[in-house]
Amino acid sequence: MPHFVELWIYLSATPLFGLTATLVVYLLAQAFYARTGSAPWANPVLWSVATLAVLLTLTGVSYPSYFSGAQFIHFLLGPAVVALAWPLWQRRAELRARGVRVLLAALLGGAAAGGSAVGLAWAFGLPHDVVLSMAPKSVTAPVAMGIA
Repeated sequence: MPHFVELWIYLSATPLFGLTATLVVYLLAQAFYARTGSAPWANPVLWSVATLAVLLTLTGVSYPSYFSGAQFIHFLLGPAVVALAWPLWQRRAELRARGVRVLLAALLGGAAAGGSAVGLAWAFGLPHDVVLSMAPKSVTAPVAMGIA
């Protein structure tokens, strides 16, 4: 137990805390997800975010301090989205055959996601700057960075 306390003190004082906490929590959430038979309610990303929020609150670690270590994972979001293009490239003939439908679905889906987020914020009477901030929250993280 003393070694754990020493490790905790060391990690919480360095940028490694954010990276280590994120990886450990996600691996635990992934194991939980597998044990539930991949139940939708056990989504590892959802549980990782919730667990990290509770962990940061209970330990008093500020978000900027956490993010200084987790920014490496944040940086990898861009290449990860680009990597998602590979399966699309492999099915490019199918996509070309259904090009108009795919394009229309993507445009309508994107507009519906952004429009519903902004529309609900406006309908609930949220301040103007909060309403505008909802658009990036309705798309994937790399796209949101471009919008914001």
